[in-house]
Amino acid sequence: MERESIEYDVVVVGGGPAGLASACKLKQLNANLSVCLLEKGSEIGSHIISGAVFEPEALYSLFPEQANDCPTLNTPVRGDEVYILTSDKKSIKMPSWIIPRSLHNKGNYLISLGELCQWMAEKAMDLGVDIFPGFPAQKYLQDENGQVCGVTTGDMGVNKQGEQKATWAPGMDIFAKQTIFAEGSRGHLGKQIIKQFNLDEGKSPQHFGIGFKEIWEIESDKHCPGNVVHTAGWPLNKGTSGGGFLYHFENNRIAVGLIVDLNYSNPYLSPFQEFQQYKQHPVIKQFLENGKRISYGARAITKGGLHSLVKMNFSGGMIVGCDAGTLNSGKIKGSHCAIQSGILAAEYVNKLLSEEICEFDDIFKASALYKELYKSRNFSTSMHKLGFFGGSIYNYIESNIFRNKLPFNIKDDKRDCDTLKLAKNSVETPYSIPDNNLSFDITSSLFLSGTNHEEDQPIHLKLGDPEIPLSYNLTKYNEPAQRFCPAGVYEIIAKEGSDFFQINAQNCLHCKTCDIKDPAQNISWNPPEGGGGPNYIGM
Repeated sequence: MERESIEYDVVVVGGGPAGLASACKLKQLNANLSVCLLEKGSEIGSHIISGAVFEPEALYSLFPEQANDCPTLNTPVRGDEVYILTSDKKSIKMPSWIIPRSLHNKGNYLISLGELCQWMAEKAMDLGVDIFPGFPAQKYLQDENGQVCGVTTGDMGVNKQGEQKATWAPGMDIFAKQTIFAEGSRGHLGKQIIKQFNLDEGKSPQHFGIGFKEIWEIESDKHCPGNVVHTAGWPLNKGTSGGGFLYHFENNRIAVGLIVDLNYSNPYLSPFQEFQQYKQHPVIKQFLENGKRISYGARAITKGGLHSLVKMNFSGGMIVGCDAGTLNSGKIKGSHCAIQSGILAAEYVNKLLSEEICEFDDIFKASALYKELYKSRNFSTSMHKLGFFGGSIYNYIESNIFRNKLPFNIKDDKRDCDTLKLAKNSVETPYSIPDNNLSFDITSSLFLSGTNHEEDQPIHLKLGDPEIPLSYNLTKYNEPAQRFCPAGVYEIIAKEGSDFFQINAQNCLHCKTCDIKDPAQNISWNPPEGGGGPNYIGM
């Protein structure tokens, strides 16, 4: 078969809130534009996971007449609680007046971001956007002048040896006048675009967390629809920042989760096991007891803020949403920011295609998104540099007293992959055996994520040097990939009397943590065959 090609005015890579907002806004601005959207998941929403407390104004601005009919906007936030977990049994409930203003959620909703994206995709198709789920973009295309001019999708039906199977079908070249990358946190093409076009020049390194989430069905007398609980402290110890959440949705469902910042220093730390411990705390346990866990997932979170936000436009396209780093860590929210960035990108691209002279930087700095990100620019980095208590005090003073008008910039210029201490200088973390009531193992958790890959395909987790996991990572850090992966992808096993680094690629949740945290930066995540990965429902 010959490789086919097709041309569009704009191709959008990624079916999350940023990509869908870009596609919808483009068609609203100019119905004659041809726009297509590629999504690597088997359907829109299948790879989408977020807390999610949702700030709806950006959606209202995109769909002023229709947003109120969005079916996932039906659980308004009715109460906010913040706890400091001081030990595995004790906690302090924070009074409302001491909580940073950005963490108050009046007017927000508890939603499933996957369901929101499915609704947005329906609106996009109504507007005339061509949506292709199950088609990951493998590479971006460039013309003779170096300008990005589209993407190419991957071949289907290739075996582990790279040979064509009977089911082989070639990918397609999709050419476009403008290409918008909206792949989510640590997008594999976004990473390459940032490097090639120096989009992070003058910026601090991007910072990330890994977020875990489970959906539970709980007893009616424990259910408080609209209630939001955030926590800080235990089980995360000194040198590890992050926090937990518990949100009460409709129909006796709650979402419970933990975010672990990936700048942690102990190579023995297992974020997955930290999450299992977290659910044992009385503040959380009281809701989960006698409940039923129905879903599990994990995803990297881009949380460096404005200091790490890359330049979003380049020759031939844009990079938006968490691919660029637009999440507001001060609010612990990114979905509304992603939508805003997608709208701004569409407005800019439409001007370019109309041959109107403009600068994206001017559009961005005049926007509500820039003003919001500027106010919270020091939220995460103050925690990194000053520690939890020092950072909390600073954020309270900046937010509640000076109303985000302090002139200081607190930056963290150390990459997350460079923060690990040597194993010999670290204390191994003891973790309890799963009780299968509140805490579980990775295997049973993966089952609830719906993760599936065609086994006979090339491994999509590439090692730059296959010797490094044993010769460098194992000797220095006791190979932390065994612990930082939330899906059991990486193992050190005995094979023919020697250590062997095994990659169980079929387990991969597409969280990208390995691509971020590997101390040798030797692992590169690439998209597998289309449709592979998790199949989240209601996440």
